[in-house]
Amino acid sequence: MIVCVTGATSGFGEAIATVFASKGFDCIITGRRQEKLTDLTNILVEKYGVKILPLCFDVQDKLAVQKVFTALPAYWQNIDVLINNAGLALGRDSFEKADLQDWETMIDTNVKGLLYVSKAVVNFMIAHKTGHIINIGSTAAKEVYAAGNVYCASKHAVDAITKAQRIDLLPYGIKVSAIHPGAADTEFSNVRFKGDIAKAAAVYDGFTPLVAKDIAEIALFIATAPKHVCINDLVVTCTAQANSTTIFKG
Repeated sequence: MIVCVTGATSGFGEAIATVFASKGFDCIITGRRQEKLTDLTNILVEKYGVKILPLCFDVQDKLAVQKVFTALPAYWQNIDVLINNAGLALGRDSFEKADLQDWETMIDTNVKGLLYVSKAVVNFMIAHKTGHIINIGSTAAKEVYAAGNVYCASKHAVDAITKAQRIDLLPYGIKVSAIHPGAADTEFSNVRFKGDIAKAAAVYDGFTPLVAKDIAEIALFIATAPKHVCINDLVVTCTAQANSTTIFKG
């Protein structure tokens, strides 16, 4: 079995690759940081004895995505599971104060990047009449919150794309699922607040958030469900969180 995980150099992606490798999956891992891809490759090969194909590119780059997947060696074209994890939030600003470049980067990564990779990989799945796409969304796909504007919009788009993929790919036996995590202690807030460690850490004060391994184990559960079972949509929060806008901090 082969899993392809985008954004595998940290957070959910790294944890997903690790959990799948621990269960014997060969892994295609992608990311923008070659050194981290190399380090993760070495760890997974040494620890689990699986095959790993590291691919360094940015999902925002349409031509790079097309070039990489067009050139995949024959063995690696047998992708059973694609996990579209690459994504980010930038800024937490009210609409009128937001940075246009932040908006463009979120749309280019969270929406267009997911589309580019899905379009490239689905050709292999269609040829084999089997496959599973798992898109990592967010509770922000379900409710919009103040100063979330375009990040929330990008994740609403992921939710809509997931539903559309599930309908359009049905004749090919391809499953399509989404996982929508709530607050999770990863690099997410560090990126959103552009390296302001104190501000990022304050997001998780007063409650116990999800961690990356929680989402990785859920992804494995979805991917290993019986062939006739498709888990369409899962919203996952920590116990202290009710939805994208409500967290109880004790």
